[in-house]
Amino acid sequence: MMGRLATGTCSWPFRGFLALLLVLAWASTTKADSSSRIVRVEEDWELVVATPDPDSDGPQVACVISPVGDLDSVHAAFELNNQSLPSFVPGGLQLQIWSGEMPLSQRKFPNEAVMAQPGETVRWTQSMKLTDEGLVFEITNGSSSTWGTFGGQGYLKAAVATTLTDLNGYHPEVSVQNSGVSYAANRVESLVLRRVRAVTSTGEVLEDTSARTVCQSP
Repeated sequence: MMGRLATGTCSWPFRGFLALLLVLAWASTTKADSSSRIVRVEEDWELVVATPDPDSDGPQVACVISPVGDLDSVHAAFELNNQSLPSFVPGGLQLQIWSGEMPLSQRKFPNEAVMAQPGETVRWTQSMKLTDEGLVFEITNGSSSTWGTFGGQGYLKAAVATTLTDLNGYHPEVSVQNSGVSYAANRVESLVLRRVRAVTSTGEVLEDTSARTVCQSP
C-alpha cells in the first residue's frame, strides 16, 4: 500500500458535504441499539475501470478498513492490480495488515493477472470480525473478468492479535477517506462503497445502504 493513501486521487467535488451527510446516516443506522457490541463489519465495494493500461499496470487501487476511527493502529488494505509488499509486483490482488505506518503481514491471490479489459467491473466484500483468533480481516464474494471469482478460499484472509472487545469504533468514512486510486486514476470510471453491514454480538444485523463514492470520472 503506502501507509496512508492520499485522498483526492479521483475527482469528487462535493466530497466534504457528502461525507457529513453520510456520517449522519451511519450514526442513524447504528444507534438502533447503542448498548450492543458490534463484532463483525462487512463493506461491499465496486470498482468500474474505463480503459486499463496493462503496459504500465494502471490503474492501481487500494481500499482500507479499520476497526477504529483512524489508521493509527491495526487496519487492513486491499490492493487491486498491484501488490506493493514486500516489494512492488504488477497485477494481482493483495490483502495487507498494517499497524499505523508499519506493515505487519500480507496475503496474495494466486492469480496475478494484470487488468487489460476495458469497461471491467470488479466487486468484492471486505470484512473484519472478532474471533478467538483475534481480529480477522478477509476478502470474500469477489467477482471480476481479470481474476475471476476471488475471496472466501482463505488466500485473502489474515488474523492479528487485538485487545478490542468490539468494533463499535468503526466508521465507513474512515474507509472512504483513506481509499482510492493511487496510480492512473484517469483510467477509472468509479470506485464506490456500495453498502455496509454491522453484526452485533446478539446477531442483529444493522445495514447502511447509502452509496459512498470515493471517486467518479467527470
